[in-house]
Amino acid sequence: MIRALAIALLVLFAGGAAAQTVSFPSIAVGSSAAGPEIKGWIYKPAGPGPFRAIILAHSCSGTSPHTDVWGRLLVSWGYLVLAPDSFGPRGTKAVCTTPGAVTPNMRIADIAGALDYLATRPDVIKGKVGIIGHSHGGSTVIRSTQKLFGLARRGLAGGVAYYPGCNPAFDTGIDVPVLLLAGDKDDWTPADRCRQVVAGLAKPAMVEAIYYPNAHHSFDNKAPDRTVPGAGGKTHRLVYDPVGAPDAEARTKAFFAKVLQ
Repeated sequence: MIRALAIALLVLFAGGAAAQTVSFPSIAVGSSAAGPEIKGWIYKPAGPGPFRAIILAHSCSGTSPHTDVWGRLLVSWGYLVLAPDSFGPRGTKAVCTTPGAVTPNMRIADIAGALDYLATRPDVIKGKVGIIGHSHGGSTVIRSTQKLFGLARRGLAGGVAYYPGCNPAFDTGIDVPVLLLAGDKDDWTPADRCRQVVAGLAKPAMVEAIYYPNAHHSFDNKAPDRTVPGAGGKTHRLVYDPVGAPDAEARTKAFFAKVLQ
C-alpha cells in the first residue's frame, strides 16, 4: 500500500504531466558492485529541451511524498529529474531500522547507471547532471562525489547533501562541488561527523558546508514534529525548521544554477 501510494505521488511531478517509467542497469564502479536493474521515474518541464538534469536520491524510507515535493520543486526550476528506486529492486521498501540492507555505497552503482542512462537521452544536456539527496540519499550524494568512483567522468557536476550520514574514515575524497546542509540538533546523522569530514578533505574548496543551529533531522520536511525508530532500538526526532528550510532551499537553487550552468 505504501509503495503504491509513493508511485502514485511520483506521477504527479512536473505540473501534473504523467511521469515516464524507465529502467537501467546498476553498474559496478569503484568499490560498489553492480546491483539489480533499477527502476526510476523521469519528470521534465514542458517543452522539448534539452534540459540540465538532476538525480533525486530518496531517503531511508524509500520513495515517498517527500520525494514528490522535491521532484515538483526541481522541475519548477527547469530541471529534468530522474528519481531512481534503489530499494524496491533489492527487495525492500525502507532501511531506516536496517541500514545494512542497502548502504549508500551500494547505491553508487545505481547512480553510475543513472548517469549513463541520462547520457543516452536527447533531452538531457551532456555533462550537466547534478544529484540531490536527503538523509540516506544525502549519504549517497557524499559517497557519489568521492574521487575513487570517478563519476565526474560520467557527467556528474555537483551534489547537494541534506543532513547526510558523514563518515570521516571514507568521505574525504570529494572531487566535485558539494553543498552540505546539516542541523546541529540532528540526533540521527550528527553534524559534527560532517565537520570532521570537511576538516579532513583533500580538496577543501570542493565543499560548502552550512550548519543550522536549531535544525533537527528532516528539517526541510513540512510535516508535524515526530519521533521515528532507527537502528538498534533508537528513536530520532524529526522537526521542520522554518528558518533553515527556506535558506537551504535558496542555497540549493543557487548551487545548481552555478554548477549546472
